Amino acid sequence: MRIDFLGGTGTVTGSKYLLTHEGRRLLIDCGLFQGLKQLRLRNWESLPVEAVSIDAVLLTHAHMDHSGFVPRLVQLGFKGKVYATSATRELCELLLPDSGRLQEEDAAFANRHGHSKHKPALPLYTEQDARTALKHFEVVPFGVECAPWPGWSWQLHRAGHILGAASVRIGWEGTSLLFSGDVGRSDDLLMRPPEAAEPADYVVIESTYGNRRHPESDTLTALAAIVNRTAARGGIVVVPAFAVGRAQTLLHAIRLLKQARRIPDMPVYLNSPMAADATRLYQRHTDEHRLSAQECAAMQGQTIIINTEEESRRLNTLSFPSIIVSASGMATGGRVLHHLKAYAPDARNTILFAGFQAAGTRGAAMVAGADAVKIHGAYVPVRAEVANIETLSAHADRNQLLTWLDTQRAPRRVFVTHGEPVAADALRLAIEERHGWPCTVPDYRESQEL
Repeated sequence: MRIDFLGGTGTVTGSKYLLTHEGRRLLIDCGLFQGLKQLRLRNWESLPVEAVSIDAVLLTHAHMDHSGFVPRLVQLGFKGKVYATSATRELCELLLPDSGRLQEEDAAFANRHGHSKHKPALPLYTEQDARTALKHFEVVPFGVECAPWPGWSWQLHRAGHILGAASVRIGWEGTSLLFSGDVGRSDDLLMRPPEAAEPADYVVIESTYGNRRHPESDTLTALAAIVNRTAARGGIVVVPAFAVGRAQTLLHAIRLLKQARRIPDMPVYLNSPMAADATRLYQRHTDEHRLSAQECAAMQGQTIIINTEEESRRLNTLSFPSIIVSASGMATGGRVLHHLKAYAPDARNTILFAGFQAAGTRGAAMVAGADAVKIHGAYVPVRAEVANIETLSAHADRNQLLTWLDTQRAPRRVFVTHGEPVAADALRLAIEERHGWPCTVPDYRESQEL
């Protein structure tokens, strides 16, 4: 078995791992590169193999850094199946067309206003490309061993991170390889803990939080403090949030705070049709999270869903304390950019981030204290309070990743991926110190024979 690391190396985006064995090729995850421009440009690069030569794709979960390249792969000639859990497929039905539509809108905006170096600016793929790609999806259940080809097998286990998230164990000729996917937290407000990982000969583990622990502070207390001081100033809380997972956790936390009368009964707007649709999916997959059907309904009932562009524009003229939750989570695109343009210049307001911000994103710049960020070709001053509640992250921290690994029995090698360089190397060192296992942080497009 050969593994090629085609993404998720030196960065938390673009996850793609190509497995080649006995004339078959399987791509584990098919994610978009995001953040720094030199990373985003990789989305336009040629793959080291022809797309048509890849037999299948197996997704660990639906987040764009793991699934968002699928329409481009199909566009390049991929003909095989895209295997995913039921919830991952349902989420991709929301996420991928939305991604294509946003790319079309961004390209059209750039062409109208002339702030792109490309003439014309083009989307990586369109909404229709994404809908075409969805025809390739096929559902794989958790816990069932599948044998797609002679000499190959795979089995998916719950990873906790978001609905449908899985760890993947690949088997061939008596040898095994475990992909962690994105590992969820044991103490997540919304999702159930990840399942224990079955032992494997080789392990590929993510390292998003490989160099840090989540703060000990209580999430609800931190959120209440931010909301209350913003409301006291007469300001608006704008929350850039991932439409899948983070938005729902925030809405649940806000409901709990309102119910306990720890924050004012202020309006909560969800300006992401995709996030609204994703929230409804939680009622269909109650086995994966901690909420009852009644709690899911209550979470939706407290929220004002924004559907149209006109309603979205009106949100930029609010004159009373409110909370706006809108995608994207690192402020890389979407409707939240218009809210940042409207509210970041006013010191009464707060821009609240909810978890990890990748290098090169507007979110990372704002959390680091930037006094202005570039949006739609112009610099927007940041005078609003900027806060980040890292305890809202859906990723396991270093200690939780090490605990997840404790069920392993001395794998031949551990590959540390899906982390920025400092985080990945810190987790490598922690694994070596704790277990003494051989550990590697692979480079982009590195190959290894297993």
